[in-house]
Amino acid sequence: MEIETLAIFADVARKESFAAVARERGIAGSSVSRAVAALEDELGVRLLQRSTRRVSVTEAGVAFLDVVEPLLLEVERAWAVAQDAGKSPRGVLRVTAPLTFAQLNLVPLMPEFAERYPYLRFELLLTDSMVDIVAERVDVALRLGHLDDSELISTRLCDMVYSACASPAYLERHGRPEHPAELAEHSCLRYAVPSFGARWLFRPKGGGPPQEVPISGRFTISNGVALRDCASAGLGVTLLPRWNVATHLADGRLVDLFPDYEATATRFGGAAWLLYPSRAHVPLKVRAFRDFISEKFAEGAPSEAGLRG
Repeated sequence: MEIETLAIFADVARKESFAAVARERGIAGSSVSRAVAALEDELGVRLLQRSTRRVSVTEAGVAFLDVVEPLLLEVERAWAVAQDAGKSPRGVLRVTAPLTFAQLNLVPLMPEFAERYPYLRFELLLTDSMVDIVAERVDVALRLGHLDDSELISTRLCDMVYSACASPAYLERHGRPEHPAELAEHSCLRYAVPSFGARWLFRPKGGGPPQEVPISGRFTISNGVALRDCASAGLGVTLLPRWNVATHLADGRLVDLFPDYEATATRFGGAAWLLYPSRAHVPLKVRAFRDFISEKFAEGAPSEAGLRG
């Protein structure tokens, strides 16, 4: 009974899919199926129930998985301890991050990080979906917003500062609003994310109560870069993090409408976070990535550097 076979079984049991495990591991689906079948033959019990539509874990499989998973975690930890003894990060670093945030703030940093640690290999899982970093064996997650009762170890990278902005062409055609409440009369570009409702929140930077402003418009868009570019093209007013619109504000393609106000579409006080699982031993590759990213975010999101300058 090999460790790799146990790991393949655990992956299939968690994902309930032979094909998904094969894609993730870069091997043939038949190899995954044979590995699980060989394990079942060796044990003399059926661990997984197959059908044409799905894979489910049998009662014996659940009991076996409950014992195997902690053992696999211990093997993974032992592997990390042994690799760390070489004093240079090695192995595969799996990082998940929101797509637009990663494109603007993580991907540009990777050449320097890769050069600094030549023995590391990388898997970047860029998605706006919430990845279960334990189940997916992710080493580090970058997340945006608020952390609610997270059991993960967290490092706050930077505040989420939002700007309501529009292009000069849009303002020339429709006039510039003098107060956030006037946005109710403008065409606004909405972000197609469940937590972003049909109202934006504003409060004076000098202190004062927050104000809800109802917004509406013809465009609802699911990608931050597309939302920014539509605003730059004059299609309406948008509310986006400054790390997304920083270059466009700096070169005049967009105008910050209310620089004296804080704004958000959800709750005030959001941030960008770096998270990793709580473990007795934090792998050297995770510590190296954490320290590197914290260094690069010391003055805020890297993509905002132009505005700070």
